[in-house]
Amino acid sequence: MNTQTLFPKYAEIIRNLDIDSIKDVQSLPNSLQMVKDGKLSIYYTPFDFINPLARIVLVGITPGFTQLVNALREAQIQIKSGADHLTALQAAKRTGAFSGAMRPNLVAMLDHVGLNRWLGISSSDALFSSANHLVHTTSVLRHPVFVDSENYNGTPSMIKNPALRSFVLEHFAKEAATLKNAVFIPLGPKVSEAMAWLAAEGEIDGSRVLDGMPHPSGANAERIAYFLGKKGKSSLSSKTNSAKLDSAKASMMAKMSGIRKADE
Repeated sequence: MNTQTLFPKYAEIIRNLDIDSIKDVQSLPNSLQMVKDGKLSIYYTPFDFINPLARIVLVGITPGFTQLVNALREAQIQIKSGADHLTALQAAKRTGAFSGAMRPNLVAMLDHVGLNRWLGISSSDALFSSANHLVHTTSVLRHPVFVDSENYNGTPSMIKNPALRSFVLEHFAKEAATLKNAVFIPLGPKVSEAMAWLAAEGEIDGSRVLDGMPHPSGANAERIAYFLGKKGKSSLSSKTNSAKLDSAKASMMAKMSGIRKADE
C-alpha cells in the first residue's frame, strides 16, 4: 500500500458526503480543501494509489472537477460496501484512466515511438486491459487545482507559483521517487515544463522522461497526424510548427532507444 496516501484522513469524510449536492466547485465541502491561496484552491480526491509494478507513467496536468466527483462517488460506493482502502483507491483511480476519444491517439503515438516493444506487448492498447499492471496514471498536480473555481489550465505557472511549486514537490515528486524504473510520458507542454524543472532540481531522472509528444486530445489532430507520419509537412496549416515537432520526436526516439539499450 502506498505510504504517501492521505485516504485514511479523508475516508470518513467521503463516506458521509452528499455527492449529488456537489454541482460545481463552489459546492465542494471545505473538509476536502487542502490548499487555499488567493484565487487558487486544491481539493483532495482519492487518486493516491500508486502502481509499484508500473513501467510507464502517463502524467496529466491535474484532475478536473468531473474526475473529482466521479472518483469521490466511486470511493464512497467502495467504502459503504465494506471494501478496504486499497481496493477503494484502485477503483477510484480507474474512473479516469484516459478513456474516450483520446485513448486511440495516445496508443498510436506510444506504439510509434516503440514503447510497446520495450514493454513486450503487441500494442500499447493492452495497457488499458490485459497489461494494465504495467501502467500508472497520475497528474503532476495530483489533486484537482482550481483558479477562480474553474479547472486549472496551466496559469499561473506551477513552477513559479510558490503554492503550486510546493504542492508538486510534496506530492508528485514523492510519487515519482517510488517509480524509478518507469518511463514518464508527460501529456502537454505545461506538464513537460514542470517535469523538466523537476529533472533540473534532481527530483526525477530526465533521461526517462519522454516529453514532446502532442497531447492526445482530438483538438491536436493535425499535430498527431504529422507526428505519426500520416500527414506531410507541405499540407500542414500555419498553426502546426513542424520543426518543433520534428525536434521533439527525434529527441523522444533517441531517449527510447537509449532506455531500451540500458534495460537490456
